[in-house]
Order: sequence, then C-alpha cells, then structure tokens
Amino acid sequence: MAASSSFLCLALGSVLLFHVCFAQIEQMPLRSGHDQQHRKQQQRWQTECRLDRLNALQPSRRVQSEAGVSEYWDLESDNQLQCAGVSAVRHTIQNRGLLLPFFSNAPVIFYVIQGMGFHGAVIPGCPETFEESGFQQSQRSQEQHQKVREIFEGDIVAAPAGVAQWVYNNGDSPLVLVSFTDVGNQANQLDLNTRRFHIGGNPQKDQRSEQEMRQQSQSLSRRRRSESASERRNPNGNIFSGFDVGLLAESFKIDNELASRLQNQNDRRERIVRVREDLHIVSPGRIQEEERRHEYRRGSYDEEEYRRRSYGGEYKMTNGLEETFCTLRMRHNIDRPSQADIFNPRGGRVTTVNNFNLPILRFLRLTAERGVLYKNAMMAPHFNLNSHSVFYVTRGSGRCQIVDDFGRNVFDGEVQEGQLLVVPQNYAVVKQAGNRGFEWIAIKTNDNAMRNPLAGRISAIRAMPEDVLSNAFSISREQARNLKNNREEVTVFSTQSSQQGRKY
Repeated sequence: MAASSSFLCLALGSVLLFHVCFAQIEQMPLRSGHDQQHRKQQQRWQTECRLDRLNALQPSRRVQSEAGVSEYWDLESDNQLQCAGVSAVRHTIQNRGLLLPFFSNAPVIFYVIQGMGFHGAVIPGCPETFEESGFQQSQRSQEQHQKVREIFEGDIVAAPAGVAQWVYNNGDSPLVLVSFTDVGNQANQLDLNTRRFHIGGNPQKDQRSEQEMRQQSQSLSRRRRSESASERRNPNGNIFSGFDVGLLAESFKIDNELASRLQNQNDRRERIVRVREDLHIVSPGRIQEEERRHEYRRGSYDEEEYRRRSYGGEYKMTNGLEETFCTLRMRHNIDRPSQADIFNPRGGRVTTVNNFNLPILRFLRLTAERGVLYKNAMMAPHFNLNSHSVFYVTRGSGRCQIVDDFGRNVFDGEVQEGQLLVVPQNYAVVKQAGNRGFEWIAIKTNDNAMRNPLAGRISAIRAMPEDVLSNAFSISREQARNLKNNREEVTVFSTQSSQQGRKY
C-alpha cells in the first residue's frame, strides 16, 4: 500500500513538473523554434519595407454578393501592405445577410463599424456549449453548436488562423465591419498571400479576382500555364468542390445527391447570402439574461450556476489554472470611453487592447488600438517600438505625416474616412484631426505593441537631460528646458488651432 502511494505521488509530481516546464517554455519569447521560424519568415519580405513613399489606400477591388458587398485591400497589390504583412477587407452585410463560413491561413481581427449581429467561431476540439434540449432529458438535443456571440458597434473580435467563422446580421441596418488578416504572423506556414478557405457557397467572382491579383504580382510558372482542361473548367469553389462526390457521401454518411449539393457548383450568391427565414441560433437573449440576473439577486441561483449559464462556457473558475483555449474571450468592446488608456477632455482618447485585457491576443501576437481625436486636436509625434501599424479611418479626416530613418517625409497628406494607411515599425508619425474630428482603428503586429511619444509629459525628449538636448540641437539651456516642459499633456494634445479652426 505504501509503495503504491509513493508511486502515485511520484507520478503526480512528474505531471506537475511537466506542466510547469511547459508553461515556462511557452513563455520564453525569442527562444523557441517557432520564434526562430517566425524570424526567418519575416526576412522573406524585409526588402518590401524599403519604402520611399507611402499612400493612403482605397480598396483595390470590390465584389458584390447577394446580400452585401466586400471591398478588399489586397496585400499582393501594394508593397506597403506587404511590408506590414497585413491585408484588409470591409464587409457591408445587409439585413438577414450571412457571411458564409470560412477560415484563413493567418489570424484575423475585425472591428464592427456599424450595426449588430452574431459571430460564430468553430475551434477544433472544443465542446458544443450552446444547446437546445429536447422534450425529455433522455432524448437527443435538437440543436447543439459552439458558442455564438452577439457583436455590436465598437466591438473587436479576434480569431486564430484556421478557425472557421461566420457573421450574421440580425439587425435592421447594415452591419459594416473591417477585417485585418496578419499574413506575416508566425501561424502562417504558407506564403505571403491571404488565403481564404470557404466552407459552403461558391464565391467564384471573389476567388477569380483574388487569383488574378496573385498572378499580377508573381510570374506564372510553367506548371500553372499547363493546367489541364478539367482544372480550368472548375478553377474555384469551396473546400468540398475538389473532393470526389462518392468520398464525400461516405465521409458524411449521406447520399450522393446531398453530397453534390455541398459543392455548390451552380451557386452564384458569392460570399454574403440572404437567409430566407429567420436564422435559428441558440443564444441567451437579453430578456432571458435580465431574468436570470433578477433571479440571482433573489437567491434563486447559486453563484457558480448563474455564471455558468450567463457566460455560456466562457466563464472559468479562478482556481489558479490558466484559461484553456476553448474559454478564451474573442470579443472586446474597444469603444467605451470609460476604458480609455489616455484621455484628454479637450483633445480626445486612445484605447489599447492587447494580451493583458484580451488574452487571446497573446496567441495571435496582435494588438488593437482605437483612437478618437476631437476637432483639430492632435496625437503627439511618436513611433511604434516593436510593431508595424495599419490603421483604418472610421470617421472624419485628419492630416498625417510619416518620417523614415533617413529623416525623409514619406507621407504628408489627408487621410479620410474609409481609407487605410500603413505606418512601418519605428517610422515616426504625427496625426492631427480636421474640423470633423478624426477616428481610427489600428492593428499592430505584436501582442504587446509599445508606442514611444516624442513630445509631451512622458516623451523621450522629456526624459533627456537639458544639456544633452542643448548640445544635440545647438540651443540654449533655457530653450532646452522649454522644449522639455512646455507640453504637459500626455500623447493626446489640444491645440490653439482647435479654437481658431482649421480646414483641410
């Protein structure tokens, strides 16, 4: 008995030691094989960051679907996007429109510009935590699926590479979202192309346009020029279209007719389709949620039962163990003024979401930034220490200037609503809002992206000795003191022109 107890203790100790060592290995950046592989992958497009001129980017192509439109900023068509390793798409989904399920070769973050809807993500190996029970407990559930989350204006949603996801508009107005794909991420083991694998539908026009963009940026190989006639007859489709119908039927244990329907060969609706009847989704409604909270306050639920039912599988007990991948939050509202990291009542606010307040970003190696500048206010000149930044203007307009490592002005112009701008790592940038204000959403290619301001109370200039500044700029000590201390605001500045008004 004593021997078996000793063996059990030894086994448990070994398991605990393994988990501790694995956690330590996981948290050692720049030492793992994945990071070495990531550095090699980054070297493949370092030459693309030799940019003499930056431009505010409009979508490079537009694809109309049955229930919406998709506008793409293709990485293959612009060397600025290739530098950052990020592509983007703006989806406008009409009422009762469904963005068909798909997965991509790289992590995705999207921001909800307008409207409301549902977002679903299918994480392999995770349980179906949302279910609708039958009439009796012994009967099989009528409906089961993984967690579905409601999304609203101001939400960001993050999804890892290879995770199938879909979006549905259940509101009365169009649902507009802008999505960023980090092709330069270590999770992408393919090439520098944004690859979307569609599950259902037949987005022929979308895929043909994407294929043309790739062919324009790369010379065609002999193999592609000698494609067989059968390949040319059916060049695109969803992931089921390339399989044999008989194998599909056997895989799903269905008849051949239903298996052929999976291939959607005659479907012309593209990526966003119209749902004919109300989409049935198992999800805790807001009315039900309020009822449960009311019952909880009256003591009808114990605390754990309330939280389990309220959070639908995303809640975890704080028992010292890390969240599992299945329970990591994917959604976070970045628009709430109360959660701003930097706020100036005369200038505006900046909110950052990174691996600390949205832990899934640790795995995606990404950070999101939301900026709101009031009329004619400005954001201090700064640079991003450890990431590229790609920002999309959600409202208003502003003047931006970007300076490279040679001190050259590589961008000086107005950026308007609906445009995209890339700021490479360490390039200095300053932003000033126009008369209608200036708002943006930015994606940065590091899970803990850091920004270093060049002016203001926490700036690099403020932290330097006066004599250093005096000698560096050939100015007096008094001038150096003014340079350091005249601006007491942090990052977001009000300006004299905010009172006088300024036009672009």
